[in-house]
Amino acid sequence: MSAPVVIHRPSPTGGRRVTIRGHIAGLAMGDTDVVEFLRRAGLPDAETLLDHPEWVEWRGGRAHEYRAA
Repeated sequence: MSAPVVIHRPSPTGGRRVTIRGHIAGLAMGDTDVVEFLRRAGLPDAETLLDHPEWVEWRGGRAHEYRAA
């Protein structure tokens, strides 16, 4: 089973698209944005989930990096 949160590869203009359970949550420019998306989705302790692969899958780039590809 895949992680419920996917942080997609950095876009050419910067930022990363974030999906939660298959629904687009928004474009994150940093970890703070991702935490806010998770909080809005009702995930408890959102800031602690970013480095847990059972919750978050980082695709197409290094974790916690949002610069343009």
